[in-house]
Amino acid sequence: MLGIEAARTALVKEIMNTLEEQGLEVDIRHIMLVADVMTSKGMLQQIGRHGVAGTKTSVLARAAFEITVPTIAEAALKGEIEPLKGVTENVIVGSTVPVGTGMVDLYMKVGNGSASVASSDAEGG
Repeated sequence: MLGIEAARTALVKEIMNTLEEQGLEVDIRHIMLVADVMTSKGMLQQIGRHGVAGTKTSVLARAAFEITVPTIAEAALKGEIEPLKGVTENVIVGSTVPVGTGMVDLYMKVGNGSASVASSDAEGG
């Protein structure tokens, strides 16, 4: 009996073979990333709403995948709160994405001309 790494390797090979049969060229690193996500829990998960996409804690991230209205309606009925912490949900609402330069806020002290940089997380928001 083989483990999850063998399943991951087989998944990468099968996806690459399928794409090559269709005459499509995709860098193997993209396929490996998908396979890593699908096997990250120690078992093979689908990429649909019943698998990887359905396990997200963010309401908007779940809604972005397939069934938008029912997902948002169910979250509203349950009183779920969206903290807007991830990339997907911030893109949906048009906010700055919390990566790279979006992780830092610049504050300037008026009067002495000095500036200090603080992380958004350090300021609690």
